[in-house]
Amino acid sequence: MSTSYEEEKLSVLREFFEKSMKNPEMLNSPQLSFVKEFIEHFGGHIPEKRPKTTPKAETKPDPEVESEKSVESEPESEESELELDNTGVIEPDNDPPQEMGDLTLEPSEEAIAEAQGKRSEAVSAFVEKDYAKAIQLYTEAIKLNPQAALLYAKRGQIFLLQNKPNACIRDCNRAIELNPDSAAAHKFRGRANQLLGKWEEAAQDLRLACKIDFDEQADEWLREVTPNARKIEEHKRKMQRKMVEKAAKQREEALKKAQKEASKAHEQSSSQSTPFTEGASGNKPFISDFYQYLKDPEVAEAFQDPEVSAAFMDISSNSANIFKYQKNPKIMNLVNKVLSKFVGGGGGMAGGMPGFFPGATNTSTPPTSGGDDVGLD
Repeated sequence: MSTSYEEEKLSVLREFFEKSMKNPEMLNSPQLSFVKEFIEHFGGHIPEKRPKTTPKAETKPDPEVESEKSVESEPESEESELELDNTGVIEPDNDPPQEMGDLTLEPSEEAIAEAQGKRSEAVSAFVEKDYAKAIQLYTEAIKLNPQAALLYAKRGQIFLLQNKPNACIRDCNRAIELNPDSAAAHKFRGRANQLLGKWEEAAQDLRLACKIDFDEQADEWLREVTPNARKIEEHKRKMQRKMVEKAAKQREEALKKAQKEASKAHEQSSSQSTPFTEGASGNKPFISDFYQYLKDPEVAEAFQDPEVSAAFMDISSNSANIFKYQKNPKIMNLVNKVLSKFVGGGGGMAGGMPGFFPGATNTSTPPTSGGDDVGLD
């Protein structure tokens, strides 16, 4: 049975469908529930209506926090700036360690001679490029004479040709342990490190190999690794400089913080009545001068010591507290230095004390008042 539809109604229906496809969430409206049921009846799915989200209030970044973040991310960003040529670098081999011989074994003359014969056979197999057989023969020779450094170096060379740099490095490490001046071991280990992308180690080994016994192939490999090795060395020097600068900045900030705390203590103490009122000059309280001490570089450097800083804060709050530190040369030496610089006594505690503390003449005994002794803490 054919059914005819009015074009106008079809046009309205078509427009409705087009809007629904652009904004399917509108079909979640209760008025259009029949449309949703129709679509789901045929296996369709209407997306759920998403909740409205309110925009978050804009917050200004904390400059100090942002600064710390930039410092923390700096090494990573600088590491990414280091562009190296990794041509020729291969995946590392992960084979189990090879037979390394028993170093406690003292080979007999017969064993040494037999090991020499195995080595000759291994050389022949190497020339014929039968590397598996050559490795087997070198291993048998190593078992017979584990003290022969060259056997390890030559077996390491074959591992190198098989693209097994880690196995080569193990053999060369043993060879160098037995003979630190083995040019062959340094040469092959340098090449193995090159294949692993360990540019600095490669350059170091190859330089030493050429120094011990110049070899054209080792020199060629050295020229290949030198550009990358120099980039890494320069990068490390740059990072070291930045670490030194960062440490200097941290020390400067710590000093500023100590100065700020001293100034705050001065402001708090100046409003209180303390025995520490009259300085040696006779016209200024010591507390009012205290914060100025940190302006002197020598004194400021001493105040980076937490013990010194805490002691002076203690003394600044009550002059009698100085007698707690009479047996502490670090504190008393700085007290004398402050007196000589700012009070003008120039004679240490004995010369600078008169007028500095009420009734005090030196540090051998505490000040007295009315005959009552002030005991030392």
